[in-house]
Amino acid sequence: MSASNDPLLQPYRLKHLTLKNRFMSTAHEPAYSEDGMPKERYRLYHREKAKGGIALTMTAGSAVVSSDSPPAFGNLHAYRDEIVPWLKRLADDCHEHGAAVMIQLTHLGRRTGWNKGDWLPVLAPSPIREPAHRAFPKEAEDWDIERIIADYADAAARMQAAGLDGIEFEAYGHLMDQFWSPATNHRDDAFGGLLENRMRFSILVIEAVRKAVGPDFIVGIRMVADEDWEKGLSREEGIEIARRLAGSGQIDFLNVIRGHIDHDAALNEVIPIQGMRSAPHLDFAGEVRAATKFPIFHAARIADVATARHAVATGKLDMVGMTRAHIADPHIARKVAAGREAEIRPCVGATYCLDRIYEGGEALCIHNAATGRELEIPHELPKAGMRRRAIVVGAGPAGLEAARVLAERGHRVTVLEATGQAGGQVNLLVRNPRRREMIGIVDWRIAELERLGVEIRYDVYAEPEDVLGFDPDLVVIATGGIAQAPEVEAGDDLLTSSWDILASAVKPVGPVLLFDDHGGHPGMSAAEVIAAAGVELEVVSPERSLAPEMGGMNHVPYARIFAEKGVRVTINTRLKSVRRDGNALVAVLGSDFSGAAQERQVAQVVVEHGTIANADLYLALKPLSRNLGAVDYKALLARRPPLPEKQPQGAFDVMRIGDAVASRNIHAAIYDALRLCSLL
Repeated sequence: MSASNDPLLQPYRLKHLTLKNRFMSTAHEPAYSEDGMPKERYRLYHREKAKGGIALTMTAGSAVVSSDSPPAFGNLHAYRDEIVPWLKRLADDCHEHGAAVMIQLTHLGRRTGWNKGDWLPVLAPSPIREPAHRAFPKEAEDWDIERIIADYADAAARMQAAGLDGIEFEAYGHLMDQFWSPATNHRDDAFGGLLENRMRFSILVIEAVRKAVGPDFIVGIRMVADEDWEKGLSREEGIEIARRLAGSGQIDFLNVIRGHIDHDAALNEVIPIQGMRSAPHLDFAGEVRAATKFPIFHAARIADVATARHAVATGKLDMVGMTRAHIADPHIARKVAAGREAEIRPCVGATYCLDRIYEGGEALCIHNAATGRELEIPHELPKAGMRRRAIVVGAGPAGLEAARVLAERGHRVTVLEATGQAGGQVNLLVRNPRRREMIGIVDWRIAELERLGVEIRYDVYAEPEDVLGFDPDLVVIATGGIAQAPEVEAGDDLLTSSWDILASAVKPVGPVLLFDDHGGHPGMSAAEVIAAAGVELEVVSPERSLAPEMGGMNHVPYARIFAEKGVRVTINTRLKSVRRDGNALVAVLGSDFSGAAQERQVAQVVVEHGTIANADLYLALKPLSRNLGAVDYKALLARRPPLPEKQPQGAFDVMRIGDAVASRNIHAAIYDALRLCSLL
């Protein structure tokens, strides 16, 4: 499809503003702020999307307008004057690349905690607790409402002074729609009861903001138009709110969402992850557009260009949000325009980005380690000053990324893979049908290596002489790890690895006890496979919570099947030993908190304890190398060549990455490869 007739590349006129195409990144909080300000890291993250050709990047998710709306996710502080110069620099940078910049403003209401920020009381329309953030809010008083309306107006004026192109109110689990929803508004005054009363707060905010910024500044709202909740805002009332806002003359666009977000399971339906339906609320957004005849924006797992194109071409949306997709690849629009759609790095729905935010970290893409690190690592790698002959051993995520980066830098690369298939441990995890999209991490890199002319030699279990036969300048060991068992007092020969379950090398036979002291996806995925097979299962963990290495978004599908299949979960408990008892096994369980023991009679004991580095080849090559395997961490962190010369007579440098170093995760493996190989 040519640029001239591609729906996604057509400009869109919003009031006085011409958006150059239909790609946008909706508001989200990557938690890159410092002291509540969008400083260097925050600015470069948005600038990269602007460089990548996006028409509109929406900052913050959301910027808070009042000091009694303490940040729950590293939110920007829109109530402070010092935010203006930081946002101005961000806006200027994005404008330089032709992208418009807006910001989302909110008061979180009950969707935060009282023990953050200035420790002011959390408030809401009614004193109804939100399970996700756990605060017990007070009922907003008349003086609260009055000052928060003024705070919105003041914050909007700051955003206008910063040179932003517009603002968007957040009415999606926050204070505005907490007033709208019968589930959270039980008031009997002028702000409760009839829909007109429940809308009163938001209308007063909009009117105050319009008075502050004037009629020409763009003002929109991201709004829930159906809470999909028996006691919440109905579809009929939600669409009626959309109609009233569209007809008010005060709002310039609606950014539509469906669902409620007061706990993890509900949030998972609003923001679907892998294994869930693509673009589940797109048709509903189209219904709102048809009902209102008004500019409609929307984002909810629109992860691929084909779906985005369909959304615009069929008139369901005016601007299409591909927010997680732009975290995976901020250059989507530019690649589409250049006819390089096949080179777009796919979002695989892992939702590592959001899980990290909700667990108090910063947003990181599971397989684009440059996102959020633009200050140190470019998304487009420059050519190296000297071309080297590089051998990469291992074609898992780390090895494939190392080969891609080295080839992009101009080096001559060959990959040696011991098996007949690239992918490493990804090939195990996709045996769980719900996680099959993760194969995109592998498929994209294989396609990139084909484009870059990199050869992968399969079924080569590389020995030192195999590697040395290439006369390499650089050897990257990405041989991964092998499953290891936890230490037990007796019975280690009676244990079954989670890998054996995932690979179908061992069929689950119940009852099964699965002991997981790793706390991430591998053990939980094996548990899901066992439960799905209809086998009786107990998951045992020594942790104080289940799978602490995994965030709330990915917790949901595991918790759901555990509930459906009656899986028993036992925490604060450790596997001590296993013994035979006739045809059965007896697992002896203990606790770090007590000397008492208990026993379970089961058919299988499955264990997950991470991996042990497969380092034999590295250890054999290390004494022959120039750098003796050493990595200069000070140089690495300062972005200088990190391999010191320790043995001048050595013919090559050698380094290991990913699980060949220690048991970690996919992002760590890819980050290893990117930051090391981008300096070579």
